[in-house]
Amino acid sequence: MARLSDQPMLAAVLLDVDGTLAPIVDRPEDAAVPEETRTLLHELATRYRLVACVSGRVEDDARRVVGVDELVYVGEHGMGLDPHAGDWNDALDELVAATDWEPERKRYSAAFHYRTAEDEREAVAALRTVEHRALALGLRPRWGRKVLEVLPPVQANKGTAVRALLAGAGLRRALYAGDDATDLEAFRGLDGLEVAVRVAVVSEEGPSALGESADVIVGSTGALVELLRLL
Repeated sequence: MARLSDQPMLAAVLLDVDGTLAPIVDRPEDAAVPEETRTLLHELATRYRLVACVSGRVEDDARRVVGVDELVYVGEHGMGLDPHAGDWNDALDELVAATDWEPERKRYSAAFHYRTAEDEREAVAALRTVEHRALALGLRPRWGRKVLEVLPPVQANKGTAVRALLAGAGLRRALYAGDDATDLEAFRGLDGLEVAVRVAVVSEEGPSALGESADVIVGSTGALVELLRLL
């Protein structure tokens, strides 16, 4: 952390959004980054060479939730950086049409949320059917915090997004903070850097591997803000 803050113009601060900057809420559309966090992000953006959000949301929605225009935003786990991601939209549409579940349909993927389900076991059982259909269509299903995401089978993820961001800015020092399984890929995206700080925002819903792979562990979005103040 000290080596990052000593030369901020040689470093990047890379952040997940939901569960990391924005507290988890029942409905994704209600999520918002607290004003205190936004103020800190404004400050970091004036000091560091790169401050970016790498989110599962589409880019415009991530920008809305964070509310800090001067940051760089990469949406849908970096899917937009792969030229073949859109080739699977017909298969995604077929999957969505074959289920009674109403997912969050994004540009390259679909997210089946079940946080508000009355019976969580029943919801997961129903989504297992969606998972099997997705596999049959050649798509890539992935479970997260109270969500089943279905993505195209391309070589794009938060790790490739992180590497692309750092390469584009010519940086070899970075911090990444995240709270879910997809952030493990971003952690690996920091491998080989001169300075790398991996921060896990842990919860009962998150994967244990995230904390095991982190350099720093915090227990909430508020605790992450206090950590980022050290930068």
